[in-house]
Amino acid sequence: MIEDNYKQRGLRNKLVKKLRQKGIVDDRVLEAIGKVPRHVFFDDALLGHAYEDKAFPIGEGQTISQPYTVAFQTEKLEIKPGDKVLEIGTGSGYQAAILVEMGAKVYTIEFQRKLYENTKDFLPKMGYNPFFFFGDGSKGIPAKAPYDKILVTAGAPVIPTSLIDQLSEGGILIIPVGDRDKQKMVKVKKTSGKLIREEFDYFAFVPLLGEQGWK
Repeated sequence: MIEDNYKQRGLRNKLVKKLRQKGIVDDRVLEAIGKVPRHVFFDDALLGHAYEDKAFPIGEGQTISQPYTVAFQTEKLEIKPGDKVLEIGTGSGYQAAILVEMGAKVYTIEFQRKLYENTKDFLPKMGYNPFFFFGDGSKGIPAKAPYDKILVTAGAPVIPTSLIDQLSEGGILIIPVGDRDKQKMVKVKKTSGKLIREEFDYFAFVPLLGEQGWK
């Protein structure tokens, strides 16, 4: 049974206010963050930190992203209910839960088998049912393409061409691009066959592993 008590809901509301103060304006993104119980993604030892605006380790060299980062990436995706979204890097499943909460049809792929197994088992117990895949996310999931939106939750050395190819007309790709220490958030929109690129602030993500990521 997932426990979500009055105190935890109060801490989530505080987090939402903090994200709004930091510049997140999409009410639907903030509403989803206010609904998804982030504390259930944490080990007991870190439970008291669940609603801090920080990233925390989840094992296998991976992290659960900082809430501001999740909110920032999700806002830039411009999610509409019914959007078909590919998430590269399932991790804890928190980001996938936010996307499902917003009404997206989510396909999520994870490179680390242990995380894939854990999250595939755990998220449906919370009522979130994205389509789970295990494999090299840098190559996307061509068999299920095209996607309205693609979200990469790991830092890439370059934008994988395979992900651009899997983006539908009018589609949006959000990906952190840079070196292993810091990456610039990049938004790519496919319009009339052309790619419109927009760059934002620097962030720090774990590296995107795989054939078109870091080897």
